[in-house]
Amino acid sequence: MGAVANRLENKKISEIRQATPASLPKINTGNDSVATKIPSGTQIFTETPFITPNKDFYRIDTALSLPRIDIKTWALQIGGMVKTPLKLSYDDLLARPMVERTLTICCVSNEVGGPYIGNAIWQGVLLADLLNEAGVDPRAEQIFGTSADGWTCGFPVGAAFDGRDAIIAIGMNGTPLPLEHGFPARVIIPGLYGYVSATKWLTNLDLTTWSQEQGYWVPLGWSRDAPIKTQSRIDVPRRGENVAAGRIAIAGVAWAQQLGIEKVEVRIDNGDWQNATLALDFSDDTWRQWKYEFDAKPGNYQIQVRATDKTGETQTQEVSRPDPNGATGYHTRTIKVL
Repeated sequence: MGAVANRLENKKISEIRQATPASLPKINTGNDSVATKIPSGTQIFTETPFITPNKDFYRIDTALSLPRIDIKTWALQIGGMVKTPLKLSYDDLLARPMVERTLTICCVSNEVGGPYIGNAIWQGVLLADLLNEAGVDPRAEQIFGTSADGWTCGFPVGAAFDGRDAIIAIGMNGTPLPLEHGFPARVIIPGLYGYVSATKWLTNLDLTTWSQEQGYWVPLGWSRDAPIKTQSRIDVPRRGENVAAGRIAIAGVAWAQQLGIEKVEVRIDNGDWQNATLALDFSDDTWRQWKYEFDAKPGNYQIQVRATDKTGETQTQEVSRPDPNGATGYHTRTIKVL
């Protein structure tokens, strides 16, 4: 039964991909295109690419299968508390001025040190431009997104207008948005966990008040407000990897969206915190690589990492689960040196 279901799902994906455009239009941003060239200094170790390839980008879906999208009839509707409701076809979106942004997004279900985070080059239309065209009622508090599979979420209206460059993305890493990641369009809001913002297979955006609508996860006990928390992760050495004695490297990524990473520190066996070397700071909305080297004799070592944002606030040591608004604590890894 499972094999049959997988074949049917793969057949459906193949059919929808045939309707996906082979390429995107040239980005019409003038001098605004900042992500087409990634400086080499952003990458100081190779195991975790600064830009996450589409095939490796995390996926968290509530539905058991991907929705079927007919691009000929699909439309994005913007309504609710607006002066002029909009209905935009895929071609309408393609014809609009586009921006390109390199942004890190993270799932709230990501455990400390977990894999549900990625950094990609997103291409799309600024959400603020669409909302300005629609004319937002000043009494509106929430932008409520609905997916083709019925999933919903909501985020503050202010997140579209506070300069963080919220976008309706139709491209990912230079290709049309893959079906698995929300084709034909998805919402990307820097600094907010996906469960309140990242509507994939987007069909509707409605301007509402908080009392009018609640997104999928909020009635289940998750927080309405969901800023991404400052975190850091050890990627090298890999879990369970044995390391040869001598000069060894500890490396990973850290993120503090909307704030930026100022410092990453490493400690060994609960010793003093030591500053790690930081990669080039691409932007406050992308993760930042770090690396620390030390001389190790044979034995077991406990490694911990912590990050400090540009306001001077260091991530908390307090351990908490992902629910209701994001995991906290220091990522800790034990390595064996031979």
